[in-house]
Amino acid sequence: MSLEQEDEAQPERLLRGSDAGAYFIEPNVRFWINERQSFIQRFLQWTELLDPTNVFISVIQEAWKRSLSTVHPDSSNLIPNLFRPAAFLPFVVPAVFFSMMPPKGIKSMILPKVYLYGYLTAFSITNGNRSYTCHTLERSFLGLAAFASSSFFGLMPNFIQMKFASNTFFMKRILPVAIQAQVSAMNVLTCRSLETANGIAVMDKEGHVLGYSRIAGEKAVRETAVSRGVLVGTSAVIPEVFTYFFKRTPFLLTNAGSLWIWKLACTVGSMGLMLPISFSLFPQIGRIQCSHLEEDIQSLTEETELFYHRGL
Repeated sequence: MSLEQEDEAQPERLLRGSDAGAYFIEPNVRFWINERQSFIQRFLQWTELLDPTNVFISVIQEAWKRSLSTVHPDSSNLIPNLFRPAAFLPFVVPAVFFSMMPPKGIKSMILPKVYLYGYLTAFSITNGNRSYTCHTLERSFLGLAAFASSSFFGLMPNFIQMKFASNTFFMKRILPVAIQAQVSAMNVLTCRSLETANGIAVMDKEGHVLGYSRIAGEKAVRETAVSRGVLVGTSAVIPEVFTYFFKRTPFLLTNAGSLWIWKLACTVGSMGLMLPISFSLFPQIGRIQCSHLEEDIQSLTEETELFYHRGL
């Protein structure tokens, strides 16, 4: 079956047997539905699932956690190695680090941003919802548009600095971080906009799909956009703040070459901490009051609370 056929067949697979009550719920979805975890519990869970070794091999003790770190909960397919949650840190840290370094030329200015938003776009699409009908070509064009627009707006601070030759702390440090956080959030909103247009599957606590909701789609994408903006923005601003004070220490006067090592260590540390925090801000399988959904879905169930896959 081609990727396009697989995308078109996904809703039918989700709904198979639902009329007869024989719907098979993906085990990962059942886990996230049954586990009403607090933020701390989700944080501790993600610290295990984000082990970088899960990119290629699974060495974590429990097979259940192995499944959670490698299987897409919405499609039951294996997530490609490079876009598994555990791959996010090693692939994004270099891009964030070099994108915040003073550019020494056009290439050093453009390439980190292009790489960063290219990876973020592919990661968001791969780990988004798969429950709605969509042609692969349509998703590809949307991803290309999200990548191009994010790269352009992400480079705006650099263009402004070149235009006005400003060396103020705000222009050199604060503005790039603010724009990078905003663009990262907008990247999620753009590349996953089909979920808000077509709706995503909402299910009861037994995993029976009751319909496809645009309202749930908007909530899922909005939560993920907030998570991504917090992750990238905080991971970029912490090294800038620490570097600002580090430059004024006597140690740097005698060890000028240590500045980039310090900044890299701060970037790795801040993103290593913020990654499980940002993934834990909202549950992987979100909850929404049935009364907040479309009327046609409300008429299908007496449940007061329904579930949807948020994505990453």
